[in-house]
Amino acid sequence: MAITLKVEKRDVNADVDAIRKAGKIPAVYYGKKEASTPISVVYNDFVKAYKSAGESTVVILQGEGVDVESLIHEMVLHPVTGKPLHADFYVFEKGKKIKVDVPLEFAGVAPAIKELGGTLIKVLHEIEVEALPKDLPHKIEVDISTLVDFKSSIKASEIKLPHGVELATKGDDIVASVAEPKAEEEEPTAPIDLSAIEVEKKGKEAKEGEAGAEGEAPAKEAKK
Repeated sequence: MAITLKVEKRDVNADVDAIRKAGKIPAVYYGKKEASTPISVVYNDFVKAYKSAGESTVVILQGEGVDVESLIHEMVLHPVTGKPLHADFYVFEKGKKIKVDVPLEFAGVAPAIKELGGTLIKVLHEIEVEALPKDLPHKIEVDISTLVDFKSSIKASEIKLPHGVELATKGDDIVASVAEPKAEEEEPTAPIDLSAIEVEKKGKEAKEGEAGAEGEAPAKEAKK
């Protein structure tokens, strides 16, 4: 399902900081048969659209002199806050298939995890697919119930794809597997040093002997 986003054409020489202060972000759209065109879009509208569309759902850009179908192709994020500072939209040719990376969502219960205590290893977090823009999925679900032991794995070719979507990633690429649980290693107990204890006891006895000798002197003087 396509998402519509209202945009405005902007002067390429316009102050981008002023645009951001006005609650918008600078952007651009382009394609193989579409010249690069600078635009601006309301910040909140863009964030909402990105959360819904990601990079694999059609976004219709509409405004005065603008009416194109595109995909969110790239973003520049603030290094500290992570907020979008700039966005690129790629305009595709209507009626032609395109290749995009679609995020994976892992679902189901893996016996190797539930029963054997293993850990899920997500080798790939997205795969490349080819489809008409209208058929592009927002995400692709991966069923991990086939991971029955530590030798099991899921290949890209084994993922069930929606109708009209073809795999572009290599079919032999491993998507997920399960790692065996790590055995808990007991910390070695340091051996008791009996010689140190013996030396300490002897030292204590020697001190007691010295204390006794010192205690006798006053008594001898008393007899005199």
